Amino acid sequence: MSSTSATHPETPVSDSRPGPSDTVFVLVHGAWHASWQWASTQRALARRGAASLAVDLPGHGFDAPLPSGYHLPGQPDLATEKSALAGLTLEECAGAVVTALRSVRRHRKVVLVSHSAGGAAASLAAERAPELVDELVHLSSFVPAGRPRFADYLASPEQTATVRGQGLMLGDPEALGAFRINPFSADPDYVEELRLAYYHDVPAASFARWRHALSPDLPFAVPTTPIALTRERWGSVPRTFIRCAEDRACTPALQDLMIAEADAAMPDHPFTVVTLPGSHSPFAARPDELAAALTGGR
Repeated sequence: MSSTSATHPETPVSDSRPGPSDTVFVLVHGAWHASWQWASTQRALARRGAASLAVDLPGHGFDAPLPSGYHLPGQPDLATEKSALAGLTLEECAGAVVTALRSVRRHRKVVLVSHSAGGAAASLAAERAPELVDELVHLSSFVPAGRPRFADYLASPEQTATVRGQGLMLGDPEALGAFRINPFSADPDYVEELRLAYYHDVPAASFARWRHALSPDLPFAVPTTPIALTRERWGSVPRTFIRCAEDRACTPALQDLMIAEADAAMPDHPFTVVTLPGSHSPFAARPDELAAALTGGR
């Protein structure tokens, strides 16, 4: 044995690397967005010791198909060209969420978070596989427990009385097979209305980066396909609703209506309600506050 070894005996090395987080958040984006919308919130969750997985729904993300004239001068045929997403079904979107849930089931607690129109795919996924979800969080997102289609709620007086952005849609959604907007528009008035509807508390300079990452098409099936939830499956999962108090896209009155109707239809686990200040997009305007709301009490 060498003198060095005798003087300094080897100390067993312990593996100090942290194990997997007890809780993982599976994050489902809303219309025209993608997994990237959650990046700032994921960093804030990581600082709190929470794991997360952001999902790209089919037809979204960096591989999302674009209308052929979208980036051409004058954007030819943008209001009339049929969407490549016209045949995409809500079942396919829910399937992507179920796949993501299965991939993280090793964590002790799986929290499924949905934003806006993403509530459709997330809710259907929870109905299909409630054993994969320990908690549902709706961030100003569609809850189909009271009415089966997001379109049913979007046509309600609670929404139409004060909502902004109704003039942002291009063409006939049914003919296009998608609800189409134009984030790449050269019209400053259109761009400002887009910001005021969805991101009003995000400065215009910052919104310029956010809007260029948006996709123009939301598959027609997402807000129009009926979803049948059951008390024994979706209704068995504890749930939280994070209200956006100054939301101009999914109004506070509509959020409250969905909460009340869901609790009446599925009373076993009524919503725990948390309210955040600001717009429809807290992941852009206040990701730290959003992460705190998501991790509160955990």
